[in-house]
Amino acid sequence: MDALLAALADPARWRLVTLLAERPRPVGVLARLAGARQPQTTKHLQTLERAGVVTSQRTGQRRVYALQPAPLRELAAALGRLADTADQAGGARETYDRYGLSLGTERLAAERPGWADGRSFTFHRSLAGDPELVWRHLTEPSLLARWWAPDDLRVSELVFEARPGGRIVLEYRDAEDTDGSDPVAGRAEGVVEDVRPGERLAYRSSPLLPDGGLAFTSHVDLRLQPTGTGTGTDLDVHFRVTGSTVDSADFVAGIEIGFGQSLDKLAAVLAADPRDTRHRTDTRSTT
Repeated sequence: MDALLAALADPARWRLVTLLAERPRPVGVLARLAGARQPQTTKHLQTLERAGVVTSQRTGQRRVYALQPAPLRELAAALGRLADTADQAGGARETYDRYGLSLGTERLAAERPGWADGRSFTFHRSLAGDPELVWRHLTEPSLLARWWAPDDLRVSELVFEARPGGRIVLEYRDAEDTDGSDPVAGRAEGVVEDVRPGERLAYRSSPLLPDGGLAFTSHVDLRLQPTGTGTGTDLDVHFRVTGSTVDSADFVAGIEIGFGQSLDKLAAVLAADPRDTRHRTDTRSTT
């Protein structure tokens, strides 16, 4: 496949392939139709033959070339599979397209400082585990790092001091950037404002622009309460924007998608490890 792609990538060779798709032709005729010299045309045809896309046979003083359809059909099938994979509903591509639409809208709206002030977002998740367990996942850095980043990203630095006035630092990179060679995908700094274990957590946080300035300030209020059955936790989040700059459009465009994905990851982490819930219940029952 690599040899075929390399052979077809040259415009002159592609022109020869299109001519041979019509019918087999000798080198001299191909050179004339392609507007090229015969020695150059011969070299291109030899490359195509080594790649398996054409075949040739000598007839008297002429060498006639013909197209081999099978490799092209195999390539077309492979390209079709790639297109089908990219076109599947849901997944990373759909998120990419959604973000692209939001990005265009927000960039048009960002005409002056304060353009997004007052913008708010609400999120609700019903989570496995009691409020005490969920609280740990909201405040303990080792547990926060498991979910506090959008899909396809990973937490590369995290400070979360779960006390009023406590410091927050969140940095993340592409999930596949395991050696830190790519630029940081995002960084935010903030302060914890209210801490009521198992009930309420409030903080403010600001994503940083490339020059180190603040894009905007998010005011995040998370409230927890046991579900009606008592075996889970209802989490309600209110996210409000203030101090938005013109350059914050790219960040604002990703709030609903990115924060929502993070909460989905939190729900998945809690659902995937029910042992945590049993452990916390057993611990309370013995004290």
